Amino acid sequence: MQAKDVKTKADAIKLVEERGLSHVKVGVVDIDGILRGKYLIKDKFISALDSGFGFCDVVLGWDSNDQLYDNVKFTGWHTAYPDAMVRILPHTCRELPFEDTLFFLCEFDGAGEAICPRAQLQRVLKKADAMGFDALAALEYEFFVFDETPQSVREKGYRNLQPWTPGFFGYSVMRSSVNAEFYHELMTVFQQMDIPIEGLHTETGPGVLEAALQVDLAERMGDKAALFKTFCKVLAQRNGLMATFMAKWSNQYPGQSGHIHVSLLDKKTGKSAFYDAGAEHKQSLLARQFLAGVQRLLPEWLVLYAQTVNSYSRLIPGFWAPTDATWGIENRTTALRVIPGSDKSQRLEVRIGSADANPYIALAAALGSGLHGIEQGWEPEPIVRGNAYAMQFPEALQLPRTLWDSAQRLKASAAARQTFGDAFVEHFAATREWEEREFRRHITDWELARYFEII
Repeated sequence: MQAKDVKTKADAIKLVEERGLSHVKVGVVDIDGILRGKYLIKDKFISALDSGFGFCDVVLGWDSNDQLYDNVKFTGWHTAYPDAMVRILPHTCRELPFEDTLFFLCEFDGAGEAICPRAQLQRVLKKADAMGFDALAALEYEFFVFDETPQSVREKGYRNLQPWTPGFFGYSVMRSSVNAEFYHELMTVFQQMDIPIEGLHTETGPGVLEAALQVDLAERMGDKAALFKTFCKVLAQRNGLMATFMAKWSNQYPGQSGHIHVSLLDKKTGKSAFYDAGAEHKQSLLARQFLAGVQRLLPEWLVLYAQTVNSYSRLIPGFWAPTDATWGIENRTTALRVIPGSDKSQRLEVRIGSADANPYIALAAALGSGLHGIEQGWEPEPIVRGNAYAMQFPEALQLPRTLWDSAQRLKASAAARQTFGDAFVEHFAATREWEEREFRRHITDWELARYFEII
């Protein structure tokens, strides 16, 4: 039996026994999209398959730097940080080729489920199922690679870092040939982990790559994206390199995107609900309503795609990142790109997201807003033709410019509360407010250079 064949608890136990494993690795994704986990001894793992196990709920109560939120209700010093129950998901079993062991994803259970990122995607997918749809998704990630280590970047204060390769050289056959060993290791390891990379190439900028994950059902894609980001960084460090998924690490180069491709299948027919051969652009009425939902809610839900202070450094004109809730046909200057095609390829690309986003939350936002548009029977705003950066749009389509403002829009969104529940909206918005406050506590290099002597 292979890891990809595991579907049930019995399958998981059988495979662990067959491999003679003493321990397995398990993990759960936190609010920031960071995979937190541990090793479990075999007997504990087998027991937990039935009854779950306790995971300190601080992982839902601290930030990416392990600093404790002071503004959330779910957990904190006021609750004394008890264990939260998590359930192991047997069907997420993965090979870990470089460890010769198995990895299983988990999901928060009980009270923690209301704010668990993976559970938010599950919540949206249950709604899609009730509406008669299966959701397909594919994520694309850009990430910069550096000839650095976790120690060297700290010693340098994150300045004067050495990119893996120099210059602007997008789609370079030369770069991928010279460094073929790392490219092949990426593709091979992720194939073994059942996370096939459909396309891998250099992007514009020193040391930047783009990986497109092969389309799958949205639940599986959320898992694959979360695992890809973690283990891409693992593989880089195992090769003496570092990969970053920051939205924008330098003002000299374009930001790093996390584009989301989505479509719906009609459960009764198994065919695309987005495709209509006789319609303009082959775009069905339902696809237009879905598009309208994503577009109309994008200003309210931007924080679900742009989740860090750094995310908003990317959303500036002229750097391949949209600044208004716009859409077009095969238009890469708009926030939403409709991609016409066949029954199998007709889809919507949500281009607003950055590589730093929690994939479960961003994917849930894209699907949840689209489903809301179908429910409401909305129609999209007029199509954009040409360069969206050179155009002016109504105030209703303008996106928030800061993380704080974006968090306030989410808190005020009735559609977000309907889709995700009050508990998640309040908790997530509070964590983003915390992130903004943490940023404000620091003095930037720009401030020192601008004010230290002259002002």
